[in-house]
Amino acid sequence: MVVATGFIIGACTENPDSAGLEYMPDMYRSPAIEPYVDYGELRGRLNPEQALKQSALTPPNSTIPYYGTNKEEVMMMLPYNRLASPAFASTHGLFGIEYTKNTTPDYEYNLAAADKNPLLLTKDNSDMIFKKGKDLFVANCMHCHGEKGDGNGPMVASGAYSGVPNYADKAMLGDGQLFYSIYYGKGAMGAHASLLNKKEIWTLVHYIRRFQNAEYGKVSDTGAVTGMVKSDTTKAAMPLVDAPKGK
Repeated sequence: MVVATGFIIGACTENPDSAGLEYMPDMYRSPAIEPYVDYGELRGRLNPEQALKQSALTPPNSTIPYYGTNKEEVMMMLPYNRLASPAFASTHGLFGIEYTKNTTPDYEYNLAAADKNPLLLTKDNSDMIFKKGKDLFVANCMHCHGEKGDGNGPMVASGAYSGVPNYADKAMLGDGQLFYSIYYGKGAMGAHASLLNKKEIWTLVHYIRRFQNAEYGKVSDTGAVTGMVKSDTTKAAMPLVDAPKGK
């Protein structure tokens, strides 16, 4: 008893922020792997073999990143429900992904015509979405598609590329087909899935619509969002699947 009492008293410290003597620190301080940590030096322990090695590794295939607690945004960021054609492995360099088993050309692309943009425009977010869309377009698209979306960007004008479409001619495409084309690539355009997340691509879809209808997404005096293109008002809502429960 005396030894135990002495041990407890000896573990105390005058520092009110200190836990005192840590007998089993891993019981309450997680030893779990953390990203962006140099494991060559951890808690005062040196391990030269691990020094300066990358600790943030690529997540396992099909895992879902954490995107907060807003259901609409979480659902938007779930793995894409449309699959690429196996031909994309050779035409667009897409490897290590799941391909559709249907051999019909553009099978999944045609199905995507039914996908509605889940990023809904409102009078409160319209200006912000189009501002973000412009920034994304300038950084990722304008060099080929041109400032006006007419297919006459600097890369086309230089003669490096040809055949870039005028967005005004694509007004009848569904929201989902525009998304699919940006996500996986289309024609000579490569996939942008590694460059843009799903919310950013849906934002671009809204921005592209304004090339097709100058009034698209503008807010009227009554507060209504106006100028929707025909394909945007006739397509079905994008099918979303609830996240798995209990896992």
